[in-house]
Amino acid sequence: MASLGFWRLAQGDPAWIAAVDPDGSEHTAGDVLARADALVHGLRESGLKAGDGVCALTPNGVDGLVVYLAALQAGWYYTPVNWHLTGPEIAYILADSEARAFFLHERYAAEGARGAQALGPARRFSFGDVPGFRPVAELTAGRPGTPPPGRTAGATMHYTSGTTGRPKGVRRPLNGRDPDEAAEQLAFLPLMFGVTPGRPNVHLVTSPMYHTAVTLFGGTALHMGHTLVFMDKWDAEQMLRLCERHRVTNSHMVPTHFKRLLALPEEVRHAYDLSSLRWMIHAAAPCPVPVKWAMLDWWGDCVYEYYAATEGGGTIATPEDWKKHPGTVGRPWPVSELLVVDDDHRPVPAGTPGTIYMRMGGLGFEYKGDPAKTRENRLLRDTGGGSDGGGEGGSEFFTVGDVGYLDDEGFLFLCDRKADVIISGGANIYPAEIENELMVHPKVADVAVFGIPDDEWGEQIKAVVEPVPGAEPGPELARELLRSLEGRLATMKWPRSVDFIEEMPREPNGKLLKRKLRAPYWEGRRHSI
Repeated sequence: MASLGFWRLAQGDPAWIAAVDPDGSEHTAGDVLARADALVHGLRESGLKAGDGVCALTPNGVDGLVVYLAALQAGWYYTPVNWHLTGPEIAYILADSEARAFFLHERYAAEGARGAQALGPARRFSFGDVPGFRPVAELTAGRPGTPPPGRTAGATMHYTSGTTGRPKGVRRPLNGRDPDEAAEQLAFLPLMFGVTPGRPNVHLVTSPMYHTAVTLFGGTALHMGHTLVFMDKWDAEQMLRLCERHRVTNSHMVPTHFKRLLALPEEVRHAYDLSSLRWMIHAAAPCPVPVKWAMLDWWGDCVYEYYAATEGGGTIATPEDWKKHPGTVGRPWPVSELLVVDDDHRPVPAGTPGTIYMRMGGLGFEYKGDPAKTRENRLLRDTGGGSDGGGEGGSEFFTVGDVGYLDDEGFLFLCDRKADVIISGGANIYPAEIENELMVHPKVADVAVFGIPDDEWGEQIKAVVEPVPGAEPGPELARELLRSLEGRLATMKWPRSVDFIEEMPREPNGKLLKRKLRAPYWEGRRHSI
Protein backbone atom coordinates (compact mmCIF):
# COMPACT_ATOMS: atom_id res chain seq x y z
CA MET A 1 0.00 0.00 0.00
CA ALA A 2 1.20 3.54 -0.74
CA SER A 3 2.58 5.54 2.18
CA LEU A 4 0.06 7.67 4.07
CA GLY A 5 0.24 10.84 6.13
CA PHE A 6 -0.12 14.34 4.72
CA TRP A 7 3.17 15.70 6.06
CA ARG A 8 5.15 12.85 4.51
CA LEU A 9 3.25 13.00 1.22
CA ALA A 10 3.57 16.79 0.96
CA GLN A 11 7.33 16.63 1.37
CA GLY A 12 7.52 14.02 -1.39
CA ASP A 13 5.20 15.87 -3.79
CA PRO A 14 4.83 19.55 -2.83
CA ALA A 15 3.19 20.43 -6.17
CA TRP A 16 0.17 18.18 -5.58
CA ILE A 17 -3.07 20.21 -5.25
CA ALA A 18 -4.09 19.38 -1.70
CA ALA A 19 -7.11 21.67 -1.36
CA VAL A 20 -9.51 23.70 -3.47
CA ASP A 21 -11.38 26.46 -1.63
CA PRO A 22 -15.07 27.18 -2.32
CA ASP A 23 -14.06 30.16 -4.47
CA GLY A 24 -11.94 27.87 -6.66
CA SER A 25 -8.54 28.87 -5.24
CA GLU A 26 -6.11 25.97 -5.38
CA HIS A 27 -3.50 25.26 -2.70
CA THR A 28 -0.52 23.03 -3.23
CA ALA A 29 0.52 20.51 -0.60
CA GLY A 30 3.83 22.33 -0.22
CA ASP A 31 2.09 25.63 0.57
CA VAL A 32 -0.33 24.04 3.05
CA LEU A 33 2.54 22.19 4.74
CA ALA A 34 4.64 25.34 5.06
CA ARG A 35 1.72 27.24 6.61
CA ALA A 36 1.04 24.45 9.10
CA ASP A 37 4.74 24.21 10.03
CA ALA A 38 5.02 27.98 10.54
CA LEU A 39 1.92 27.93 12.70
CA VAL A 40 3.44 25.29 14.98
CA HIS A 41 6.62 27.35 15.35
CA GLY A 42 4.61 30.47 16.15
CA LEU A 43 2.32 28.84 18.72
CA ARG A 44 5.19 27.07 20.43
CA GLU A 45 6.92 30.41 20.84
CA SER A 46 3.67 31.62 22.41
CA GLY A 47 3.96 28.88 25.01
CA LEU A 48 1.81 26.04 23.68
CA LYS A 49 3.00 22.56 24.52
CA ALA A 50 1.88 19.01 23.82
CA GLY A 51 -1.50 18.22 25.35
CA ASP A 52 -2.84 21.78 25.06
CA GLY A 53 -6.12 22.58 23.32
CA VAL A 54 -6.62 24.61 20.15
CA CYS A 55 -10.05 25.74 18.88
CA ALA A 56 -10.96 27.07 15.44
CA LEU A 57 -14.11 28.81 14.25
CA THR A 58 -13.53 28.91 10.51
CA PRO A 59 -15.57 28.22 7.35
CA ASN A 60 -14.86 25.25 5.14
CA GLY A 61 -11.54 25.85 3.44
CA VAL A 62 -7.79 25.83 3.74
CA ASP A 63 -7.55 28.08 6.83
CA GLY A 64 -9.18 25.59 9.16
CA LEU A 65 -7.27 22.79 7.44
CA VAL A 66 -3.97 24.48 8.31
CA VAL A 67 -4.91 24.70 12.01
CA TYR A 68 -5.97 21.04 11.98
CA LEU A 69 -2.67 19.94 10.41
CA ALA A 70 -0.63 22.05 12.81
CA ALA A 71 -2.39 20.64 15.87
CA LEU A 72 -2.13 17.03 14.74
CA GLN A 73 1.63 17.23 14.30
CA ALA A 74 2.33 19.22 17.49
CA GLY A 75 0.51 17.01 20.00
CA TRP A 76 -2.41 19.39 20.56
CA TYR A 77 -6.12 18.68 20.90
CA TYR A 78 -7.95 20.27 17.97
CA THR A 79 -11.59 21.32 18.44
CA PRO A 80 -13.49 22.81 15.48
CA VAL A 81 -16.33 25.06 16.66
CA ASN A 82 -19.81 25.04 15.16
CA TRP A 83 -20.28 28.37 13.37
CA HIS A 84 -24.01 28.45 14.17
CA LEU A 85 -23.33 28.89 17.88
CA THR A 86 -23.97 32.07 19.81
CA GLY A 87 -21.37 33.86 21.91
CA PRO A 88 -22.24 32.14 25.22
CA GLU A 89 -22.22 28.73 23.54
CA ILE A 90 -18.81 29.42 21.99
CA ALA A 91 -17.52 30.63 25.35
CA TYR A 92 -18.57 27.33 26.92
CA ILE A 93 -16.62 25.31 24.32
CA LEU A 94 -13.51 27.47 24.74
CA ALA A 95 -13.60 27.18 28.52
CA ASP A 96 -14.46 23.50 28.68
CA SER A 97 -11.79 22.52 26.16
CA GLU A 98 -9.22 24.64 28.05
CA ALA A 99 -8.23 26.26 24.77
CA ARG A 100 -4.79 27.83 24.79
CA ALA A 101 -5.36 29.29 21.33
CA PHE A 102 -8.51 30.31 19.45
CA PHE A 103 -8.56 30.91 15.70
CA LEU A 104 -11.48 32.98 14.41
CA HIS A 105 -12.38 33.79 10.81
CA GLU A 106 -13.64 37.32 10.20
CA ARG A 107 -16.89 35.92 8.79
CA TYR A 108 -17.90 34.89 12.31
CA ALA A 109 -16.34 37.88 14.09
CA ALA A 110 -19.41 39.06 15.98
CA GLU A 111 -20.36 35.90 17.88
CA GLY A 112 -16.80 34.55 17.94
CA ALA A 113 -15.41 37.68 19.59
CA ARG A 114 -18.33 37.69 22.01
CA GLY A 115 -17.50 34.12 22.99
CA ALA A 116 -13.77 34.81 23.34
CA GLN A 117 -14.05 37.64 25.85
CA ALA A 118 -12.62 35.54 28.66
CA LEU A 119 -9.52 34.67 26.63
CA GLY A 120 -6.47 36.92 26.86
CA PRO A 121 -5.49 38.83 23.69
CA ALA A 122 -2.34 36.71 23.31
CA ARG A 123 -4.49 33.62 22.81
CA ARG A 124 -6.81 35.06 20.12
CA PHE A 125 -5.86 34.85 16.45
CA SER A 126 -7.78 35.85 13.35
CA PHE A 127 -8.02 35.01 9.69
CA GLY A 128 -8.84 38.45 8.34
CA ASP A 129 -9.57 41.55 10.39
CA VAL A 130 -11.17 40.97 13.79
CA PRO A 131 -10.78 43.73 16.42
CA GLY A 132 -8.97 42.45 19.52
CA PHE A 133 -7.51 39.47 17.64
CA ARG A 134 -3.95 39.08 16.38
CA PRO A 135 -3.79 38.26 12.64
CA VAL A 136 -2.49 34.77 11.94
CA ALA A 137 -0.17 36.27 9.34
CA GLU A 138 1.51 38.23 12.13
CA LEU A 139 1.85 35.12 14.26
CA THR A 140 3.59 33.20 11.49
CA ALA A 141 5.63 36.07 9.99
CA GLY A 142 9.32 35.22 10.00
CA ARG A 143 8.66 31.70 11.31
CA PRO A 144 10.26 28.90 9.27
CA GLY A 145 8.05 26.80 7.03
CA THR A 146 10.07 23.74 7.94
CA PRO A 147 9.15 20.69 10.06
CA PRO A 148 9.15 21.61 13.75
CA PRO A 149 11.34 19.52 16.05
CA GLY A 150 9.80 16.95 18.36
CA ARG A 151 6.78 16.26 16.20
CA THR A 152 4.15 14.16 18.00
CA ALA A 153 0.60 13.15 17.12
CA GLY A 154 -2.24 15.29 18.34
CA ALA A 155 -5.93 14.42 18.24
CA THR A 156 -9.30 15.92 17.44
CA MET A 157 -11.68 16.52 20.33
CA HIS A 158 -15.21 16.97 19.08
CA TYR A 159 -18.15 17.79 21.29
CA THR A 160 -21.17 15.54 21.67
CA SER A 161 -24.19 15.23 23.97
CA GLY A 162 -23.84 15.83 27.70
CA THR A 163 -25.94 14.79 30.69
CA THR A 164 -26.95 18.41 31.35
CA GLY A 165 -27.85 19.07 27.73
CA ARG A 166 -24.55 20.82 27.09
CA PRO A 167 -22.12 19.05 24.78
CA LYS A 168 -19.16 17.12 26.13
CA GLY A 169 -15.76 16.75 24.55
CA VAL A 170 -14.85 13.20 23.52
CA ARG A 171 -11.21 13.06 24.53
CA ARG A 172 -8.79 10.27 23.74
CA PRO A 173 -5.33 9.87 25.24
CA LEU A 174 -2.46 11.07 23.08
CA ASN A 175 -0.30 8.17 21.94
CA GLY A 176 3.03 9.95 21.37
CA ARG A 177 3.38 8.42 17.91
CA ASP A 178 4.84 9.98 14.80
CA PRO A 179 2.05 12.07 13.19
CA ASP A 180 2.31 10.30 9.83
CA GLU A 181 2.12 6.88 11.49
CA ALA A 182 -0.92 8.03 13.46
CA ALA A 183 -2.49 9.19 10.19
CA GLU A 184 -2.04 5.71 8.77
CA GLN A 185 -4.05 4.37 11.69
CA LEU A 186 -6.85 6.88 10.94
CA ALA A 187 -7.12 5.49 7.42
CA PHE A 188 -8.60 2.20 8.62
CA LEU A 189 -12.17 3.49 8.19
CA PRO A 190 -12.10 4.61 4.53
CA LEU A 191 -9.96 1.59 3.68
CA MET A 192 -12.80 -0.62 4.94
CA PHE A 193 -15.03 0.91 2.28
CA GLY A 194 -12.41 0.03 -0.31
CA VAL A 195 -11.25 3.64 -0.74
CA THR A 196 -7.79 3.62 -2.31
CA PRO A 197 -4.94 6.00 -1.48
CA GLY A 198 -3.22 8.33 -3.94
CA ARG A 199 -4.24 10.37 -6.91
CA PRO A 200 -6.32 10.99 -8.96
CA ASN A 201 -8.77 10.57 -6.05
CA VAL A 202 -10.74 13.66 -5.06
CA HIS A 203 -12.84 14.05 -1.90
CA LEU A 204 -15.73 16.52 -1.90
CA VAL A 205 -16.43 18.16 1.49
CA THR A 206 -20.19 18.72 1.39
CA SER A 207 -20.85 19.54 5.06
CA PRO A 208 -19.32 21.76 7.76
CA MET A 209 -15.91 20.58 8.92
CA TYR A 210 -16.91 20.98 12.58
CA HIS A 211 -18.80 17.67 12.33
CA THR A 212 -16.84 14.67 13.62
CA ALA A 213 -17.41 12.47 10.58
CA VAL A 214 -16.69 15.27 8.12
CA THR A 215 -13.37 16.00 9.81
CA LEU A 216 -12.54 12.29 9.96
CA PHE A 217 -13.36 11.48 6.35
CA GLY A 218 -12.01 14.74 4.92
CA GLY A 219 -8.85 14.71 7.00
CA THR A 220 -8.19 11.06 6.29
CA ALA A 221 -8.75 11.57 2.56
CA LEU A 222 -6.03 14.22 2.67
CA HIS A 223 -3.73 11.86 4.58
CA MET A 224 -4.35 9.31 1.81
CA GLY A 225 -3.18 11.76 -0.83
CA HIS A 226 -6.59 12.86 -2.10
CA THR A 227 -7.40 16.41 -3.15
CA LEU A 228 -10.02 18.08 -0.94
CA VAL A 229 -12.64 20.18 -2.71
CA PHE A 230 -14.59 22.33 -0.25
CA MET A 231 -18.20 23.45 -0.56
CA ASP A 232 -19.02 26.62 1.36
CA LYS A 233 -22.64 25.64 1.81
CA TRP A 234 -24.81 22.88 0.46
CA ASP A 235 -26.41 23.31 -2.93
CA ALA A 236 -27.64 20.26 -4.82
CA GLU A 237 -26.81 21.31 -8.36
CA GLN A 238 -23.50 22.87 -7.29
CA MET A 239 -22.55 19.50 -5.80
CA LEU A 240 -23.16 17.81 -9.16
CA ARG A 241 -21.26 20.58 -10.93
CA LEU A 242 -18.24 20.14 -8.65
CA CYS A 243 -18.31 16.36 -9.04
CA GLU A 244 -18.09 16.73 -12.80
CA ARG A 245 -15.53 19.57 -12.80
CA HIS A 246 -13.09 17.97 -10.34
CA ARG A 247 -13.81 14.31 -11.15
CA VAL A 248 -14.79 13.62 -7.54
CA THR A 249 -14.35 10.00 -6.47
CA ASN A 250 -15.57 10.06 -2.87
CA SER A 251 -17.50 12.08 -0.32
CA HIS A 252 -19.32 11.94 3.00
CA MET A 253 -23.02 12.81 2.92
CA VAL A 254 -26.25 12.69 4.93
CA PRO A 255 -29.71 11.59 3.76
CA THR A 256 -30.92 15.19 3.61
CA HIS A 257 -28.45 15.71 0.77
CA PHE A 258 -30.00 12.78 -1.06
CA LYS A 259 -33.47 14.26 -0.64
CA ARG A 260 -32.33 17.58 -2.10
CA LEU A 261 -30.57 15.89 -5.02
CA LEU A 262 -33.58 13.75 -5.87
CA ALA A 263 -35.80 16.85 -5.82
CA LEU A 264 -33.86 18.34 -8.75
CA PRO A 265 -35.62 18.21 -12.12
CA GLU A 266 -34.81 15.07 -14.09
CA GLU A 267 -33.02 17.03 -16.82
CA VAL A 268 -30.74 18.69 -14.23
CA ARG A 269 -29.95 15.43 -12.47
CA HIS A 270 -28.76 13.85 -15.69
CA ALA A 271 -26.97 16.89 -17.12
CA TYR A 272 -23.70 16.13 -15.32
CA ASP A 273 -21.11 13.41 -15.81
CA LEU A 274 -20.91 11.50 -12.50
CA SER A 275 -18.95 8.54 -13.84
CA SER A 276 -16.02 9.31 -11.50
CA LEU A 277 -18.03 8.55 -8.32
CA ARG A 278 -16.77 5.45 -6.51
CA TRP A 279 -17.40 5.80 -2.76
CA MET A 280 -20.28 8.07 -1.74
CA ILE A 281 -20.57 7.33 1.96
CA HIS A 282 -23.49 8.39 4.14
CA ALA A 283 -24.53 8.28 7.79
CA ALA A 284 -25.58 10.62 10.63
CA ALA A 285 -29.35 10.12 10.24
CA PRO A 286 -31.81 7.44 9.18
CA CYS A 287 -32.12 7.13 5.41
CA PRO A 288 -35.63 6.19 4.24
CA VAL A 289 -35.54 2.98 2.23
CA PRO A 290 -37.17 4.54 -0.89
CA VAL A 291 -34.59 7.33 -0.89
CA LYS A 292 -31.71 4.87 -0.69
CA TRP A 293 -33.12 2.79 -3.54
CA ALA A 294 -33.49 5.91 -5.68
CA MET A 295 -29.86 6.92 -5.09
CA LEU A 296 -28.61 3.44 -5.94
CA ASP A 297 -30.69 3.49 -9.12
CA TRP A 298 -29.19 6.86 -10.07
CA TRP A 299 -25.55 6.56 -8.95
CA GLY A 300 -25.11 2.80 -9.07
CA ASP A 301 -23.26 0.69 -6.52
CA CYS A 302 -21.15 3.48 -5.06
CA VAL A 303 -23.50 4.39 -2.19
CA TYR A 304 -22.18 3.05 1.12
CA GLU A 305 -23.70 3.43 4.57
CA TYR A 306 -22.38 3.19 8.09
CA TYR A 307 -23.57 3.63 11.67
CA ALA A 308 -21.14 4.94 14.27
CA ALA A 309 -20.59 7.30 17.16
CA THR A 310 -18.02 9.96 17.95
CA GLU A 311 -16.97 7.73 20.83
CA GLY A 312 -15.83 4.98 18.42
CA GLY A 313 -17.03 1.73 16.85
CA GLY A 314 -19.68 1.05 14.26
CA THR A 315 -21.02 -0.86 11.28
CA ILE A 316 -20.75 -0.68 7.50
CA ALA A 317 -23.24 -1.63 4.78
CA THR A 318 -21.90 -2.06 1.27
CA PRO A 319 -24.32 -1.48 -1.61
CA GLU A 320 -24.53 -5.24 -2.11
CA ASP A 321 -25.25 -5.83 1.60
CA TRP A 322 -27.94 -3.18 1.68
CA LYS A 323 -29.72 -4.52 -1.39
CA LYS A 324 -29.93 -7.94 0.24
CA HIS A 325 -31.00 -6.42 3.58
CA PRO A 326 -32.88 -3.18 2.78
CA GLY A 327 -32.89 -0.82 5.72
CA THR A 328 -29.82 -2.26 7.43
CA VAL A 329 -26.98 -0.07 8.63
CA GLY A 330 -24.59 -2.97 8.18
CA ARG A 331 -22.32 -5.35 10.05
CA PRO A 332 -19.59 -4.46 12.56
CA TRP A 333 -16.26 -3.09 11.42
CA PRO A 334 -13.41 -5.62 11.67
CA VAL A 335 -12.04 -3.70 14.69
CA SER A 336 -15.46 -3.17 16.24
CA GLU A 337 -18.02 -5.29 18.06
CA LEU A 338 -21.73 -4.94 18.73
CA LEU A 339 -23.84 -6.09 21.62
CA VAL A 340 -27.63 -5.68 21.81
CA VAL A 341 -28.92 -6.06 25.36
CA ASP A 342 -32.07 -5.79 27.44
CA ASP A 343 -32.50 -3.50 30.44
CA ASP A 344 -30.51 -5.96 32.58
CA HIS A 345 -27.57 -5.88 30.14
CA ARG A 346 -28.26 -9.43 28.96
CA PRO A 347 -27.75 -10.13 25.23
CA VAL A 348 -31.05 -10.52 23.38
CA PRO A 349 -31.78 -13.04 20.60
CA ALA A 350 -31.56 -12.13 16.93
CA GLY A 351 -34.53 -10.06 15.82
CA THR A 352 -35.23 -8.75 19.32
CA PRO A 353 -34.84 -4.99 19.86
CA GLY A 354 -32.55 -3.81 22.63
CA THR A 355 -30.03 -1.12 23.52
CA ILE A 356 -27.07 -1.07 21.15
CA TYR A 357 -23.62 -1.22 22.73
CA MET A 358 -20.37 -1.01 20.82
CA ARG A 359 -16.68 -1.31 21.49
CA MET A 360 -13.62 -0.74 19.38
CA GLY A 361 -10.36 -2.54 19.96
CA GLY A 362 -7.56 -0.35 21.26
CA LEU A 363 -9.52 2.92 21.22
CA GLY A 364 -10.45 4.29 24.62
CA PHE A 365 -12.12 7.62 25.36
CA GLU A 366 -13.57 9.77 28.10
CA TYR A 367 -16.10 12.58 28.18
CA LYS A 368 -13.96 15.52 29.25
CA GLY A 369 -15.03 16.83 32.61
CA ASP A 370 -17.83 14.28 33.02
CA PRO A 371 -16.55 11.01 34.53
CA ALA A 372 -20.10 10.13 35.58
CA LYS A 373 -21.32 10.20 31.97
CA THR A 374 -18.25 8.22 30.91
CA ARG A 375 -19.11 5.52 33.46
CA GLU A 376 -22.86 5.44 32.87
CA ASN A 377 -22.48 4.91 29.12
CA ARG A 378 -20.20 1.92 29.57
CA LEU A 379 -20.85 -1.75 30.22
CA LEU A 380 -17.83 -3.78 31.34
CA ARG A 381 -17.65 -7.28 29.84
CA ASP A 382 -15.25 -9.94 31.05
CA THR A 383 -15.45 -12.03 27.90
CA GLY A 384 -15.83 -11.43 24.17
CA GLY A 385 -19.49 -12.25 23.50
CA GLY A 386 -21.67 -10.14 21.23
CA SER A 387 -21.16 -10.18 17.48
CA ASP A 388 -18.30 -11.57 15.47
CA GLY A 389 -16.80 -8.10 15.01
CA GLY A 390 -13.41 -9.04 16.43
CA GLY A 391 -13.25 -6.94 19.60
CA GLU A 392 -10.90 -8.02 22.34
CA GLY A 393 -12.27 -9.63 25.48
CA GLY A 394 -12.13 -7.55 28.64
CA SER A 395 -12.58 -4.15 26.93
CA GLU A 396 -15.55 -1.91 27.58
CA PHE A 397 -18.70 -1.57 25.56
CA PHE A 398 -20.45 1.83 25.44
CA THR A 399 -23.85 3.02 24.28
CA VAL A 400 -25.25 6.28 22.96
CA GLY A 401 -28.76 5.07 23.76
CA ASP A 402 -29.90 3.80 20.38
CA VAL A 403 -32.29 0.86 20.11
CA GLY A 404 -32.05 -1.77 17.39
CA TYR A 405 -31.70 -5.45 16.62
CA LEU A 406 -29.36 -7.83 14.83
CA ASP A 407 -30.75 -10.26 12.29
CA ASP A 408 -29.61 -13.89 11.97
CA GLU A 409 -26.69 -12.84 9.76
CA GLY A 410 -25.45 -10.15 12.14
CA PHE A 411 -26.80 -7.13 10.24
CA LEU A 412 -27.91 -4.26 12.44
CA PHE A 413 -31.28 -2.52 12.05
CA LEU A 414 -32.28 0.60 13.98
CA CYS A 415 -35.71 0.58 15.59
CA ASP A 416 -35.77 3.89 17.41
CA ARG A 417 -33.90 7.13 17.66
CA LYS A 418 -31.81 8.08 20.67
CA ALA A 419 -33.78 8.79 23.80
CA ASP A 420 -32.96 12.49 23.65
CA VAL A 421 -30.65 13.58 20.86
CA ILE A 422 -32.33 14.94 17.74
CA ILE A 423 -30.56 14.39 14.40
CA SER A 424 -31.70 17.00 11.91
CA GLY A 425 -29.97 17.20 8.54
CA GLY A 426 -27.05 15.24 9.97
CA ALA A 427 -26.51 17.62 12.92
CA ASN A 428 -26.94 16.58 16.55
CA ILE A 429 -29.35 18.78 18.53
CA TYR A 430 -29.51 18.45 22.31
CA PRO A 431 -33.07 18.90 23.66
CA ALA A 432 -32.11 19.53 27.28
CA GLU A 433 -30.17 22.62 26.24
CA ILE A 434 -33.24 23.99 24.43
CA GLU A 435 -35.52 23.04 27.32
CA ASN A 436 -33.29 24.89 29.76
CA GLU A 437 -33.52 28.07 27.70
CA LEU A 438 -37.30 27.87 27.26
CA MET A 439 -37.90 27.02 30.90
CA VAL A 440 -36.68 30.43 32.07
CA HIS A 441 -39.52 32.18 30.20
CA PRO A 442 -42.05 33.50 32.73
CA LYS A 443 -45.01 32.02 30.86
CA VAL A 444 -43.59 28.46 30.76
CA ALA A 445 -44.47 26.04 33.56
CA ASP A 446 -42.92 22.97 31.95
CA VAL A 447 -41.43 22.06 28.59
CA ALA A 448 -40.29 19.06 26.57
CA VAL A 449 -38.31 19.12 23.34
CA PHE A 450 -37.87 16.16 21.00
CA GLY A 451 -37.56 15.21 17.36
CA ILE A 452 -40.46 14.39 15.09
CA PRO A 453 -40.34 12.92 11.57
CA ASP A 454 -39.33 15.19 8.71
CA ASP A 455 -39.06 13.77 5.20
CA GLU A 456 -36.36 16.26 4.23
CA TRP A 457 -34.29 16.69 7.40
CA GLY A 458 -34.81 13.28 9.01
CA GLU A 459 -36.10 14.95 12.17
CA GLN A 460 -37.31 18.42 13.06
CA ILE A 461 -37.41 19.99 16.50
CA LYS A 462 -40.75 20.01 18.30
CA ALA A 463 -41.40 21.78 21.60
CA VAL A 464 -44.35 20.89 23.83
CA VAL A 465 -45.08 23.54 26.45
CA GLU A 466 -47.24 23.60 29.57
CA PRO A 467 -48.07 27.28 30.08
CA VAL A 468 -48.34 28.86 33.49
CA PRO A 469 -51.90 29.53 34.67
CA GLY A 470 -53.27 32.60 32.95
CA ALA A 471 -50.99 32.37 29.90
CA GLU A 472 -53.02 31.91 26.75
CA PRO A 473 -51.68 29.02 24.60
CA GLY A 474 -51.61 29.62 20.87
CA PRO A 475 -49.60 30.98 17.94
CA GLU A 476 -48.82 34.32 19.62
CA LEU A 477 -47.31 32.64 22.68
CA ALA A 478 -45.37 30.27 20.41
CA ARG A 479 -43.85 33.23 18.56
CA GLU A 480 -43.02 34.93 21.85
CA LEU A 481 -41.20 31.85 23.13
CA LEU A 482 -39.15 31.51 19.96
CA ARG A 483 -38.24 35.21 19.97
CA SER A 484 -36.94 34.77 23.52
CA LEU A 485 -34.18 32.49 22.20
CA GLU A 486 -32.67 35.30 20.12
CA GLY A 487 -28.98 35.71 20.99
CA ARG A 488 -29.04 32.87 23.51
CA LEU A 489 -29.34 29.85 21.27
CA ALA A 490 -28.26 29.16 17.69
CA THR A 491 -31.25 29.37 15.34
CA MET A 492 -30.51 25.82 14.12
CA LYS A 493 -31.63 24.70 17.60
CA TRP A 494 -34.90 26.62 17.64
CA PRO A 495 -38.05 24.46 17.57
CA ARG A 496 -39.75 24.40 14.19
CA SER A 497 -43.13 24.22 15.92
CA VAL A 498 -44.61 24.56 19.40
CA ASP A 499 -47.56 22.61 20.76
CA PHE A 500 -49.27 23.21 24.09
CA ILE A 501 -50.41 20.75 26.73
CA GLU A 502 -52.49 21.20 29.86
CA GLU A 503 -50.26 19.03 32.06
CA MET A 504 -46.88 17.48 31.30
CA PRO A 505 -46.72 13.69 31.84
CA ARG A 506 -44.33 13.15 34.70
CA GLU A 507 -43.88 10.29 37.15
CA PRO A 508 -44.17 10.95 40.91
CA ASN A 509 -40.37 11.16 41.10
CA GLY A 510 -40.41 13.98 38.55
CA LYS A 511 -39.16 11.96 35.57
CA LEU A 512 -40.62 13.23 32.32
CA LEU A 513 -42.27 10.54 30.21
CA LYS A 514 -41.04 12.05 26.96
CA ARG A 515 -41.74 8.86 25.04
CA LYS A 516 -45.47 9.37 25.63
CA LEU A 517 -45.25 12.79 24.05
CA ARG A 518 -43.12 11.68 21.15
CA ALA A 519 -44.88 8.42 20.24
CA PRO A 520 -47.93 9.85 18.39
CA TYR A 521 -45.69 11.76 15.99
CA TRP A 522 -43.73 8.59 15.15
CA GLU A 523 -46.76 6.30 14.82
CA GLY A 524 -46.22 3.96 11.87
CA ARG A 525 -42.66 5.19 11.26
CA ARG A 526 -40.77 2.77 13.52
CA HIS A 527 -39.72 0.31 10.83
CA SER A 528 -39.49 2.81 7.99
CA ILE A 529 -36.07 4.16 9.02
